[in-house]
Amino acid sequence: MTMKERIELSRRAQGEWKNLSLKERARRLKPLGRLIHERADRISDVISETTGKTGVDALGSEVLPSSLAVGFYCRQAPRYLRPRPLKGGSVLFFNKQSSLYREPYGVIGIISPWNYPFAIPFQEVVMVLIAGNSCLLKVARQCVPVGEEIARLMETLDLPKGLFQLVNLPGAEAGNAFIESGMDKLFFTGSNPVGIELAIKAAERLMPLSLELGGNDAMIVLKGANLERAAAGACWAGFSNCGQSCGGVERIFVEEEVYEEFATLLRKKVTSLTQKPWNERSSDLGALTTKKQLETVKSHVADALAKGAVISARSGEEPQEDSLFYPATLLEQVKPGMITMDEETFGPVLALCRVKDGEEALKLANQSHLGLTGSIWTKNTRQARYYAARLEAGAITINDHLMSHGLAETPWGGYKQSSVGRSHGTPGLDEVTQSKVVIHDSLGHLPRQMWWYPHSTQVYRGLRDVMALVFGPKRLKGLIGTIRIFLRSFSSR
Repeated sequence: MTMKERIELSRRAQGEWKNLSLKERARRLKPLGRLIHERADRISDVISETTGKTGVDALGSEVLPSSLAVGFYCRQAPRYLRPRPLKGGSVLFFNKQSSLYREPYGVIGIISPWNYPFAIPFQEVVMVLIAGNSCLLKVARQCVPVGEEIARLMETLDLPKGLFQLVNLPGAEAGNAFIESGMDKLFFTGSNPVGIELAIKAAERLMPLSLELGGNDAMIVLKGANLERAAAGACWAGFSNCGQSCGGVERIFVEEEVYEEFATLLRKKVTSLTQKPWNERSSDLGALTTKKQLETVKSHVADALAKGAVISARSGEEPQEDSLFYPATLLEQVKPGMITMDEETFGPVLALCRVKDGEEALKLANQSHLGLTGSIWTKNTRQARYYAARLEAGAITINDHLMSHGLAETPWGGYKQSSVGRSHGTPGLDEVTQSKVVIHDSLGHLPRQMWWYPHSTQVYRGLRDVMALVFGPKRLKGLIGTIRIFLRSFSSR
C-alpha cells in the first residue's frame, strides 16, 4: 500500500472515529490496559530481545507505565477535552459567551526511537486516538517486532479499519514520507540533528510537529541530602536501560562538603552492579542496543580521560569487540569542555563533578544547550524548591530521577534544544488537538453592534467614552457616553 493510499484510508477511518463521543472512544480503548497485563511477559521479552535491556527494565519502565496510562487517558480525556466555558474578560462584553473546544487534527504520524520502543509510541498512540485522530506509527528498524506487538493490541479493539496503521519504512525515508504525505501533524522522538532536519522540512509546509530530542541531565546533590538514597538514585537513573535514557542522569554535581562521602557510596554501588544477557532476570544492566551507540560511548569516555578525567569505578571489564555490553562507568575529575559534560552520552557513564556550593552546581548544570530533566537531592523542602525553580529543564524531581516519564499525568518535554511541545498529561492532549473558540451573542437579535457602520465622529467619541468608563478619571461622563453608543445597537440606521 502506498503512503497516499494509507493516508486516504486513515482519513476515512478518522472521519468515522471523530464523530463518536469522547466517552465512547474511551470505552473502546479501555481494554488495552487489561490486554497489556495479560500479555506483559511476552511484550517484555520482545522488548528485551530487540533492545538488549533487562526484563525488569522492560517491564518496569515500559510495560507497566503503559498499562497505567490507558486508565489515565480514558478517565481524563472525556473531562479535559469537552467544551469549556470561558470566563468573560470585561463587563462591557456581558453579552458575549465564549466556549473553548478541543478538536482533533486529523491524521497524525508518530516516528518513535529504539531506546523505549514500546512505552514512548504506545502512550502517544493512546493520546492521539482518544482525542479523535487517526494514527500512522513508524518504529525504529531494530524494534519492528515491538511495533508489531502494539499493532496486535490494536487489532483486538473495535476501531474503524485503518484508524491505526504500522508503517515499515527505512529511517532515512520515513521523515520525508510522513511530511510529504499530507498528514496533519508529526510526533518525532530521536536525535537533535534529525529533529532539526524534520523541523525545517515541516516548516516549508507549515506542518505542526512535536519533537522530543536529547538530554544531558543534571543531578544536584546538596549537603543536606540523604546520601545513601542519592547514591542509589544516581546509580539507577544513570544506568537504567544501560544509560540509554534521554531523561537519565548523566552529570552529577555534588557540594564539596559531602563529595567524598557521596563518591565513596556511589563507587561501591557501581562496582556491585551485574551485567548479563537480557533473558537473565537477575541482571542489573543489559547491553547497549546498537554498535553505533557503543562507539559513541567509548569515544566520550576516551575524550574525558584524555582531558584529565579518571575512571574511579566500573562494574566490570570492557567486553570483546563483537559485544554490545559496556560496563557501568563512573568518571571523576570531570570538567566543562569534555564531551560527556557538554553533550548527551546516552550510555552507562556517570560524570561526577565536585562544586563549591549549590549555586555553582546550578550554574554548571544550566550551561548545557539541553534541558530535558533534572533533579535536586536534599532533605530541606524550601531549598529543594529554590533550586528546582532555577534549574532549566522541563521536568524536575526532588530526591528521585527519571521516573516522571512513567507518570501519565506529568507532561514530558524539555527546555532549550531538548524538545518542541510536550507529550503526556493534559498538555499532551493539547498537543494532539486544536483549539477552537465559539462565541455566542445573547443580544444577537438586535440589528447591529454599536461599532458597526456607518462610522462618524459620534461613534469615535462614544468608543473613547467606553475607554474612559474603564480607565479614565471621569467615570460618570464615560458611563453616559457608553450608554449612548450602546443604544446604537437597537437602531438599524
